[in-house]
Amino acid sequence: MSIGQDLMAGPPPVHLPADPAQAELAAGAAPEDVARAHPSSPFAWAALAGAAAEREDDAITVYAYARVGYHRSLDLLRRNGWKGHGPVPWEHEPNRGFLMSLAMLALAAQSIGETEEWERCSTFLAETSATAYETLLANVG
Repeated sequence: MSIGQDLMAGPPPVHLPADPAQAELAAGAAPEDVARAHPSSPFAWAALAGAAAEREDDAITVYAYARVGYHRSLDLLRRNGWKGHGPVPWEHEPNRGFLMSLAMLALAAQSIGETEEWERCSTFLAETSATAYETLLANVG
């Protein structure tokens, strides 16, 4: 053990690699086209969920898109060293696809009355990134 090592410190923050879907969406590409081109992208699925919510599509559609984004995110996080807990900072932009998918899943769960999932997902978001929680869910209740 080195001097000054914090034995209670948690895992280091995860910094996901750049996601080409993020740039395509920022440039105005349609979420459907981006998801077809990048089906493993959390950004693409979060964008699909967000677009469906804006159109006021059926809440189940929003929920389904968000759930796919969440699960694709978990795969990506694990491939990048995440062990099931620990920080995923909002400040690192490539992490935002996961964080937005998780927030969209929480909101969609709430909208269909899935209280346990709303609570689990919103708590998970707050524990993973307080900034993401404040940005995406703080004003929801």
